[in-house]
Amino acid sequence: MGRRHKGRPVDGIFLLDKPQGVSSNYVLQGVKRIYGAAKAGHTGALDPLATGMLPLTFGEATKFSQFLLNADKRYQTTAKLGIRTDSSDADGAVVATAEVGAHVTRELIQSLLEEHFSGEIEQVPSMFSALKHNGQPLYKLARQGVTVEVKPRKVTILHIEILDFRGDEVDLDIRCTKGTYIRSIVEDLGLLLGCGAHVKVLRRLDSGPYKAADMITLEQLQEIAAPIGSDEPPQSIQKRLDALLLAPWSAIEDSPVIELEAEQCARVLNGIVIDLNMPAQPLVRIQAKDTGKFLGIGEITEEGRLVSRRLMSTNEQPS
Repeated sequence: MGRRHKGRPVDGIFLLDKPQGVSSNYVLQGVKRIYGAAKAGHTGALDPLATGMLPLTFGEATKFSQFLLNADKRYQTTAKLGIRTDSSDADGAVVATAEVGAHVTRELIQSLLEEHFSGEIEQVPSMFSALKHNGQPLYKLARQGVTVEVKPRKVTILHIEILDFRGDEVDLDIRCTKGTYIRSIVEDLGLLLGCGAHVKVLRRLDSGPYKAADMITLEQLQEIAAPIGSDEPPQSIQKRLDALLLAPWSAIEDSPVIELEAEQCARVLNGIVIDLNMPAQPLVRIQAKDTGKFLGIGEITEEGRLVSRRLMSTNEQPS
């Protein structure tokens, strides 16, 4: 029998504008307490230095968090030139300084970005990343003075643009695939320029289908949860909080929808494969035809059969 979680059943996705200086887990626990939620998770941590888009999943939505982990991201960062740190960001200790020579121009930076940081590239993740070695996050090993070999990985830079250049600082807008380390881009750019560099500011704007304009700050959420001078009943506040949540399926909203009759729904929810005689699809959203309720996700095989992959709980399925 599964472990029971304290709190109320809350299902949905909250788009938090993470503040600087705190861990992703710290703000996750804070939002979870505000909602009184029984189950919550996040979809890929942001460093304490970083701010911006941190989708938080509640209840049944946690079943679909993998799609956000695998989604493309968009960042804006400020690279500080002339200073290298051990973590490649402003939270690390300075390990080297150098003059930013007159040869460092916007045009030179643009040419380096086009030559070395466009399309598919190979990165060596920082020792201060959350990647694990023998079960231990690399950043924990780094803080203990332990260094291990980190294998390079291929990522894709979909778009990279200079927003501003101020002599010893450059602002970049970057769209990239999962697993891309912005600090590695900045570190490598600094080495190519011959002066070194580190991440001074990092902000995630987009994650998969979720855009920056839809984020809510912790302060805004706290004001909704506890309005100053208000004697509003808790049920009313709770309803307003729940209205901020996006549907559990919103992370895969662009996937095809398969509508099933009631008898077919019952079979799918019991794990039975059903023959739909449809073209193969690697990912489909399954919903009830009569109510429109989301049941989960599945796959249409080459044989035209619907196989369920992740299903919502049958107790109280949100629409």
